[in-house]
Amino acid sequence: MTWRAIKNALAGLLAGLAGGILLGVLVAVWGAAILSLVQGPGGWQHGAIYVTVSVLVFVLVPWVVQGLAMLQRSRIRATLGTEIPAPARTSGPASWLVGPWLAAATWRQLGYHVLAVVTGIGGAVLAVLFPVWPWLARQMTRTDERLARALLGPGSREALALRVESLARSRADLVDAADAERRRIERDLHDGAQQRLVSLAMNLGMTRERFEGESEPVRQAIAAAHDEAVLALTELRQFIRGLHPAVLSDRGLVAALSGLAARAPLPVRLQVDVPRPASAAVEAVAYFIVSEALANVAKHAQATQAEVAVTRTGHTLRIAVTDDGRGGAAFGRSDGVDGTGLRGLAQRAAAVDGTLKIDSPRGGPTVITAELPCES
Repeated sequence: MTWRAIKNALAGLLAGLAGGILLGVLVAVWGAAILSLVQGPGGWQHGAIYVTVSVLVFVLVPWVVQGLAMLQRSRIRATLGTEIPAPARTSGPASWLVGPWLAAATWRQLGYHVLAVVTGIGGAVLAVLFPVWPWLARQMTRTDERLARALLGPGSREALALRVESLARSRADLVDAADAERRRIERDLHDGAQQRLVSLAMNLGMTRERFEGESEPVRQAIAAAHDEAVLALTELRQFIRGLHPAVLSDRGLVAALSGLAARAPLPVRLQVDVPRPASAAVEAVAYFIVSEALANVAKHAQATQAEVAVTRTGHTLRIAVTDDGRGGAAFGRSDGVDGTGLRGLAQRAAAVDGTLKIDSPRGGPTVITAELPCES
């Protein structure tokens, strides 16, 4: 620990002096420009020089502060093994000019560089005298590390924002992984169990025809087995489609939604304007929102027709499902429209940071609108 303190103190002395000299030079240049403007002969030339120097100092100081902060973080990592994350950079049209001055991180880092000159010199002195004061040298190192964590890293708000961003990325990864797993299960069931059930149903169908002249109990047993196999195959196909429709992966969102509209128990008008595809996870969510919305319309709305409009504008995929039913749909109802119904739609949208709204006055019409982000 003492030798690490010595290395950190000597490296801190060099980094602190380098930072102090660079910042001192910039301040001295700016001060000289002010002095020249005040004591000089005047004229537009001196004004132009002052403005030029001021602008250069204004632009360079934040970049020098950030560069020195990067140097100090590297020094802490190399000598103490402590990783200090960098604060988030400012963004916006004027972020390169004004943004750094408005960021709290810039002022924290500037404060650290001022303190680094003092702590660097003090740490180096204690490092030279470490046989006498090893405890003080270690304490100086701990102080330096705490200051670096507090002033060179992100602040509490920035740390919270980084945490939220990290959680959002983790959730997006989980959604993608879950969608990939559903697609894998769909393929396995489609190529495995479904094919075996198809073969079994065909064989039982042929057996049923072959033993048509047998006794009634035999024919009933074969017919019952055949009907059960056909029913199991139908249920398996519905289950596979609920996991992840193969047509969505093979032919895209338009074909998958066309299939939904064709299978719906009421007339459905479909409009799709998606010039660029979204990510697989977002398209899967869009498909299931339309599928479950149409199922709710058929089950609860007493509608005679429905309309589905899917459009992409910029980075947003917008889905609107409209029906001419009785209306009155809302979250949290007790008549079967929550759970896997409207609340399920909202949960699916929220899984990809999307939103879902319902406009359903009594007497109708009902409009369910979902907006899903689709940068990828």
